[in-house]
Amino acid sequence: MSDIKFLEGERILLRPLEEKDLNKTYLQWLNDEEVCQFNSHAIFPYTLERMQAYYNSLKLNYQSDVVLAIINKSNTEHVGNICLQSIDWIARNAEFAILLGNKEYWGKGIAQEAGLLICDYGFKRLNLHRIYCGTSARNTGMQKLATKLRMKQEGIRRESMFKNGAYMDIVEYGVLKKEFYNTQF
Repeated sequence: MSDIKFLEGERILLRPLEEKDLNKTYLQWLNDEEVCQFNSHAIFPYTLERMQAYYNSLKLNYQSDVVLAIINKSNTEHVGNICLQSIDWIARNAEFAILLGNKEYWGKGIAQEAGLLICDYGFKRLNLHRIYCGTSARNTGMQKLATKLRMKQEGIRRESMFKNGAYMDIVEYGVLKKEFYNTQF
């Protein structure tokens, strides 16, 4: 495991995604229809070459995307990725995204812990004003996570995603810096 501990929580740490993370397990996540069922950019099958191209693109987009591996501290397992992407340095906005690839960690608060860490980093270290995300109206897990990250529903993009032969609404969420740190939330 890397010695880099970029952000550390109680059960997880977030560190930069490394080339060694591009392995068979990661590739299986990207080809697992249950893991990627609400992922707007998933095209099956995902290949090692596409995964490598994505990783290489991160080097070019380092000023607009912060992509971190989610690592279980107890066993050093890479269980997913989390990011602030499409950072707008003028408006001070960024899009939140997460892929919790290892299904054994679903429903255990790992996504919330990782989300709180990266949002805190975005607001304190990057001086962002707003963090937002959009998800399928059918993705109740992500909607619950958004509210646990103190995001509020901001709107619905009607039938704006086409997947598996059907159009889906996208529910938009966002949180302002002052709302994220409001303890009365």
